Parts: sequence; structure tokens; C-alpha cells
Amino acid sequence: SSHLTPAGPPWAGPQQDSPQRGLVSPQLREEAQRGFATLEDPLAALLDMLDSSRGWQGKGPSLEAWVACELKRCLQAQLCPGPARVSPARLKQLQARAVKLLAESPPGLVEPLVSIFQLQDADRSPLLAHVHRLHQEGKFKEAIVLGAKLRLQADLDVEKMCIPLLLQDKADLVERYVDGYPDLQRRLLALMDSWCQPGFDIRVVARRYPQTTLRLERLSPRALGRQVLRLLEQHGLDPDLCPNVVTQQRLAALRYLCYKRLVERSVSRESWAEHVQGLVGQDQWLQEQLLQLLASHDDAALVAQCALDLLLPEERLPASVAAELRQLRIQERTAEAPLEDGKDDYYQLPIPREHLHFLASWEDLARHQEELLQPGQVVGMDLEWRPSFGAGGRPRASLMQVAVEGRVFLPDLPRLSSAAGGQAPQAFFRLVSRLLADPSITKLGYGLAGDLRSLGASCPALAQAEKQLRGSVDLLQVHRQMRAADRPAPGVDGATGPRGLSLLVQQVLGKPLDKMQQLSNWDRRPLCEGQLVYAAADAYCLLEVYWALCREPARFHLSGDLTRSLRLGRGERAGPGELPPLQKASTSPQQVGEARQDSFITIPGLPRGCDSTLRGLARRLRCLGIDVLVLATGEDHRRAAEVARQEGRVILTSGLPYHKLRAQVGAGRCLSVDCSLKARQQATAVIRHFNVRVTHSDIFSRCQACNCHQYLKVSKDVMKQLVWLGSHPEGPSGDEAAQTEDERETGSAPEEAPGGCTYEPSCSWLEEEDLQSRVPATLGDGTRLQLSGVPAGVLRRPGLRHFYCCTGCGKVFWEGSHLGRVAENFREVLEGVPGSREPSRAPSPASSPS
Repeated sequence: SSHLTPAGPPWAGPQQDSPQRGLVSPQLREEAQRGFATLEDPLAALLDMLDSSRGWQGKGPSLEAWVACELKRCLQAQLCPGPARVSPARLKQLQARAVKLLAESPPGLVEPLVSIFQLQDADRSPLLAHVHRLHQEGKFKEAIVLGAKLRLQADLDVEKMCIPLLLQDKADLVERYVDGYPDLQRRLLALMDSWCQPGFDIRVVARRYPQTTLRLERLSPRALGRQVLRLLEQHGLDPDLCPNVVTQQRLAALRYLCYKRLVERSVSRESWAEHVQGLVGQDQWLQEQLLQLLASHDDAALVAQCALDLLLPEERLPASVAAELRQLRIQERTAEAPLEDGKDDYYQLPIPREHLHFLASWEDLARHQEELLQPGQVVGMDLEWRPSFGAGGRPRASLMQVAVEGRVFLPDLPRLSSAAGGQAPQAFFRLVSRLLADPSITKLGYGLAGDLRSLGASCPALAQAEKQLRGSVDLLQVHRQMRAADRPAPGVDGATGPRGLSLLVQQVLGKPLDKMQQLSNWDRRPLCEGQLVYAAADAYCLLEVYWALCREPARFHLSGDLTRSLRLGRGERAGPGELPPLQKASTSPQQVGEARQDSFITIPGLPRGCDSTLRGLARRLRCLGIDVLVLATGEDHRRAAEVARQEGRVILTSGLPYHKLRAQVGAGRCLSVDCSLKARQQATAVIRHFNVRVTHSDIFSRCQACNCHQYLKVSKDVMKQLVWLGSHPEGPSGDEAAQTEDERETGSAPEEAPGGCTYEPSCSWLEEEDLQSRVPATLGDGTRLQLSGVPAGVLRRPGLRHFYCCTGCGKVFWEGSHLGRVAENFREVLEGVPGSREPSRAPSPASSPS
């Protein structure tokens, strides 16, 4: 095979269908096939070649790896003699030689060797010995990858194989290693759970691997707990396997409830006591934590009321609280005094109680169907569900609220979606589908898309509810426009005061919503009177707010045609930074017109080393506010071409796809990027090539991680609360508190960028209604805020007032010297650009990694 010399970069990928095969000419492949066919024993010839040449031992592509892959392809096509024509004894000898070569084989050579010599079916003893040898040499990744390829998981110690990779923050490899092995999954989760027990020091485990680069900052109990909960849900395993994580989760929920009751005072006595009793149960450790939480608050009378509701023993309470508790018992003052008085201070439902209709049967639906589906009317919609306190997954909705003028309907979701409900489920699904799909009926909501996703998760028959939606106005978006134009009202970003929909109702109608029943048990039947009135008010206030905004839009800094400007279309938004699904092109490339010169699609091309470079290019361009989508590894390039035609984007690539894509999208819409340049140089070249106008105000107007251009502004006080609620009870460990110099520099005090680059962001403020849950902090669309990336020192920095959260991926940013570094790095293109664009309406966080 020495005469086989590929033209251009050799192909090192093992996949048959890889586009990289196109780098090799058909004539060369045919020559290789003829060469293999003339060999009496091609398997032995391959081993001889590998023994005599060591060029394949490097990290990059090699001629030997290409030859092995070609032989694998020929064997699969039965173009040359394979293992089936070799005697068992001879095959065993060849397998033994191949196993020895695996010790030094790069990933591109491992798979063809395993396939060619059928090593999965070989004697397991030498294979196991080889995997153990790799592990002893500190080649942990190679050992676990090879063990998985050879399907040796059942014969290997899962803890031994997985621990070093977990310490290196390579959990994805570990998850693939145990995939399909339920017993190994349980053992892995038990191991991760053991690292979450109180007082456990991960550094003790790390000392067993002194020569390995570890990333212990990613192994805080909170981060591990999130991984464990995700894997439990993903594999459908019993949470009892992970008692430490479950206890940690319950403690976080307990702290959240104490905050809501003792600080915000926004949850009723009954709801609070019910949730706390359900969380604590008979767990003595959690009982002790509860007592400590109660004792840490100064309001002895309120704490005594809580202790009375929970029947806590008097002797375990502080003296002042115990004295108040005795007075309560003597005077029998069990009524809620300050917390539930003052109902007149809140928005009141303006319709009679008899106009609230609880719908729980087919007859109920039939009786009110005409009122619900009246063409041309305006409908307020909302959902309620029992709080899950971050238990994982989207909560199951318990009650739907539909308000029309003068009436409110409350469909009982558990009854109406149950298979035992007879005619009711089908009738309910048809009614909701017709309501959503009728464009003449204006549907109002506050975070409507998130509610519809929760409805689909609770009722599988309505899984497409969000896509069926026609003719709607999301008042959350209206509220954001109002706040962007008028700045937040006092208390918007403070620790107390109304938030979200309650704040909108206060700003428009004069009084906030009473949220006392928000955290009540919505699964309980029958619902209490307070719950029914609260649910009805939550939906009916949407109508009154909408009517007020339509009457006086200018008063609230809105355009005159509120409905037209904010009605939502049918299309479902693609995920952060991803390409939307392919659709049939309605126009040819010639009909699209000129391509947008400030929006791109990057395609990681060949050779393999260019993948990370083009992703780096995408991050640099996004850093400058340029809209960039990234084609994921393995996705069909035709998808990029289709999206480029439909959206007028330019494709950036660095490999073979350039010629094919240029033919599909037309001249000027596909640029081949020089892979020898660094990402910053590539970005500069792209900007100059297309004459993209970039100003200082564009820096950080788009998230580098996910391409989203919408942020939420968070005050330092609120950020402290969110971090505090999600923190570990023992506080941050030494590993969590220790930050690298790069991280400290990233979050350094604000500095002025070259050229006087400053920002006055007008993004919306994070409010209570923007959060699906606080523990963990999760936005209404399911995006979790990445609070673990906020160092404790940043929260104490006196000059820092605000943080910014990306609504697409949850990444948290803060102003720092990174802004100045970016401006300096791209000084030439920034200063050399004539004119300027409109300033970004998104914030300019400066803590993204460069």
C-alpha cells in the first residue's frame, strides 16, 4: 500500500458517510481497491504497514489512518478478502497484534481497527488489560472511549473509569459510557450523589490524580445536584437512589419558602405550612435547618405564628419566639393579622362570584362552548400548577383560566384530560384547539408561549398548542416595551414590591394583584374560595389591562395600533444560535435579492482542527453584535444553503462544502475562511470583506454563546437573592470561591473602553413573573440562569450595580474590563468604519470569556 498517496489533506474520519471522503479522488480510491484486492492477506498487510511506520501516532490525520479506513470500507463492500476467510487461530493472532497497536492509536484509527479485526468479539482478557494499561498511564479519556467501543463496560469498574473524567469536567463522555447500562447508571448516580453529602471535600478525591489537570470549580454540590436531577429524569430512575441531592433540593426549596413567607410575606399561612410540612417530613436534619432558618429572622411574632402553624416544640425555639408563641396560645390568636389584611389595597375582581364557572365535565363544556368561541372577542388566558420547587421537568398544569367580558371559566385540567373522563377529554381538546386557531379571537397572556408549552406537557393531545396559536397579544412583551421606554418604576428591581403581571396591573389599573394564593396547592380538590377568586382575577385583569392600553396607548409609551404591532404569528422560534428547520423555498436564489451583509452561517469545515476555529469566529462576530448561526456537527449542509436563501444570509466555511454551497446559494454568498488565521483575524477579515459597519454600541449587544440579542437587567440585590437561594447550605467551598485570574479579570470593575465606549442599555428588568421558579432560577421559557458562574467577590464589589442575563441560554454577565479589551482588539475595524448604526437595545455585558 505504499503507493497510496492521497491528493490534498488525508481523510482521517471513520464515518463512511463523512463529507471528508470527497477530498480523495475517485481514481485514488479505485487504485486503493485494486491494491487491496491483489493482497493475499490484507489484514496482515495493514498490521505490517502500521508496525513499520509510526506516522499515524500523531494527533492529526495520517496516511495510515486513511488506508485503514479505506480497507474497512472495502471489507464492508466485500471487495477484498476479510476475517471470514481467515482461520480462527489466524484471526486470533491478528487480533492480538491489533490490540497492541490500540495502545498508541489516535481516535481516527481506533474505530477502523476495531471494525476490521472484529475486536468486539475477540478474547476480552487482552482487551481489558489494554484498557487498564491506558488508565494506569493517565490516558483516562482514551481508556473510557475504547472501553465503550469494545463494549467492555460490564467488565470494568464504573467508578474507576468515570471519576477522573468527572474531575476533568467531561461528564458527556461518562454519560455516553453508561448509556444502555441501567445498573451502571445507578452506580454512577450513587457516586455523584455521595459527592453532594454535607461536609464532603472533593479535593480529597482529586489528590489521587496529581498529574491530571482538573476542573474542580465545576463540581460544586449545586452543579452536581443539577446533573444528578437531570440524569434521574432522563433515565427514569428512582430519586431515592440519590438521597443527598434530594435533601439538598428540599433545603433549597425550604429556604425559598422561608424567604417568601418571612421576607416578602407573599404566601398564605396555609400554603406555606402545607409546603414546609411536605418538604421536611420526619427528616431530623431538615427539621434542624428549618429551626435555624426561622431563628435567623428578627420578627419574633411572625416566626412564632409559623411555629404555631407547624406545631414546632417550644423548647427548641429562641426565648423571644417562645414567649410570643405562649401568648398566641393563651390569646388563641391564630388568625393572620398583618399578612392577609388590606384586601382593598389589591386589584379586585369586577364581576359577581356567580359569573365564575368551574368546568369539570363534558356537560359543563357544552353549556359554555358558544361563549368561549364567540368570534371577534378578546380572551384572557392563564394556567396554575402546584409548585414543584425545581424538581425537574415542566410542572403539570392543574387549572386553566379563560376570561371573557363579564365571565371567567376555570377548566379543571386533571378531570378534563383524564382518559376516564368519557367524552370530556376529546371535547376539551377540540374546544381549546378551536379557540387557539381562530384568528378573530384575540388571546391575551403574560408569558403566553410558556403557558402553552406547559399546557402541552400536561395534555399530550395539546402538544402542538403553541404552533396552533393565531391572533394573540403577549402582555409580557407589551410590558417590556413600556419599561424600556419609561424606565422601571421605583421598586421594580428591589427586594420587595410587585413584579411581573402584578406590577403591570398596578401601573395600568392602579393596584397590584394579591399573590397570596400563587404558591397554594392547585392539585387539591375542591379548590378553596380564595384560590378560585385568585385564579379568576389573574385572567380577568388581562382584559382590563388590554382595554386600558388600547384606550390610551400614548400614556404608556406604546404605538397607536397595539394589536397589530404585537400579534404573534404561527412560526415557532428556533433554539438559541441554531438554524431553523428547513422549509420549502418559495423563491429561487435569483429572486431573493441581495444578501444581508451582517448575518452569517458558519460551517465547521476541514481539516478537523478547523472546527473550533470557526466556532471561535462565530463567537467573535457575535461579540461585535453580528447575527451568526452555526451549523451543528453532523448536520446536512443543504440545511445551511436553504436557510441562507430564505433569510439572505452569507455562508462562512473552511472546507470542501465551499464549492457545493457556492453553487447552491450563488456568487457572493459563500466565503471560504482561511483556517491558518486566528479567530480574531478571521473576524476582522470577514468584516472588511463584506464592509460590515460595526460601532462601539454593537459590542456585546448579542450573546456570544447562543446568538440571542435579548437580555434581562438584574439589580445586584436581586442577584444576591437568587444566588443565596440556590447556594449550598455550607456556603461556597474553597474550590467554588477560588477563581482563576482570568475569571477575576473578566468580572473586574467597569472600565472605559478606548474611544470613550460607554453604554446606556435599555433592556427590560427581570421581574418575578419572568421566573418559572427561583430554585433553581429558571425563566418562564425553561431557561435556567447560570448563577454558578457569578463569583462571590463580584457580588460584593461596590462599584457594580447591575447584572445582565441572556434570555436564550441563561448566561449571566456584568460590566468589566473585557469591554475595553474587545474594543482594543477590534480597534482598526471599529475606528475605520464610517458612520454608525442605531445603538443596540440590548445591554453590553463585559464578562464573557474572550
